[in-house]
Amino acid sequence: MPDRLLGAVSYHYGVFPPQNLRYETLLDPATETAAAISRYDQMLAAMHNSEILLAPLRNQEAVVSSRMEGTISTLDEVLRIEAEGDAGQDEAFRLARSEAVETFLYARAMQRIQREIEAGVPLSEHLIRTAHQILLSWGRGATKSPGAYKTEQNYIGERRRQAVSFVPISPEALPLGMQSLVGFIREAPLNRLLKTAIAHVEFEALHPFKDGNGRIGRMLITLMLWTSGLIRQPHFYVSSYFERHRDDYIDMMRRVSSHGEWTEWCVFFLDGLRDQAERNITVAERIFRLYDEMKLRFRDELKSEWAIEALDFMFANPSFKNSRFTGHDRIPAHVAASMTRKLREVGILSQIEAGAGRRPAIYGFKPLIDIIRHEAEEG
Repeated sequence: MPDRLLGAVSYHYGVFPPQNLRYETLLDPATETAAAISRYDQMLAAMHNSEILLAPLRNQEAVVSSRMEGTISTLDEVLRIEAEGDAGQDEAFRLARSEAVETFLYARAMQRIQREIEAGVPLSEHLIRTAHQILLSWGRGATKSPGAYKTEQNYIGERRRQAVSFVPISPEALPLGMQSLVGFIREAPLNRLLKTAIAHVEFEALHPFKDGNGRIGRMLITLMLWTSGLIRQPHFYVSSYFERHRDDYIDMMRRVSSHGEWTEWCVFFLDGLRDQAERNITVAERIFRLYDEMKLRFRDELKSEWAIEALDFMFANPSFKNSRFTGHDRIPAHVAASMTRKLREVGILSQIEAGAGRRPAIYGFKPLIDIIRHEAEEG
């Protein structure tokens, strides 16, 4: 055995799905976690425009989830790409660092899969590969077989020490492994939270792609919570907890394969979801309070019948090209232009990038960006 494989844990062939869960140990954590997620979901359901208000948190999740895999980018970089919109995105990609593009593509992949599921496409291998194809569609990722399963054995470990800590399933066994995982997700008669916990650790152990497995695996958590009916919209972001407890997260997953500790993993996972639900409630409350405050502020500052349309645009697009705003289909262009001038004067909008020639300026909705940045930096 090569030195770098000494002490490495290998995939748990033949023991998925687990048959030895200790349900008496899991009852209280599952009940408490379900209650916390329900409180979060009910709060969102009671709010007007929760989709618009919380969509920006996809960017925060993208930054944190990508950071866990060593892709370091800032929220400002991601927002600058977001501001370009579809029409100018190729140019934005060329101008941005590849790390920032990779992070942006995480949010783009999540949006695409959300639309597919809303159109009636079931959670499937096809959707998982589609998400991966989008995630790795640009820059460094484009050379790592986007959308295709691995064909060579991959390893998990520390590159600096060249030490392997985990050997995922072999490429030869992967097709059956993925088929079993998706079948489990769609058909297993198991508590929805426990099913999500088990599916996540199994996906990470399969490690089906050459790169990007962690980000797709964490995306799958939100999608499972949503498609199982535990949340009404795919706005539940979990990467912050796993980043704060990164060493435990990795160790608990390895111990599933090395010691069969499926129950212990489930307890850890449920604790993480409960903690994150409570944090998500706090963040959502801050965003909703900001919306109410800004509703009054926009009316006072703009004195316009289109003030709320402008506010909703800026919550949905916390960074934007001025041409996108002045092209708003419900606000006259000259009114929108005067709005951006006024909001800049009073410090609500900040200039992310100055206009030059035919290139319009990019503005940021500072109060909302400050909330998202704080959460991304806190992790």
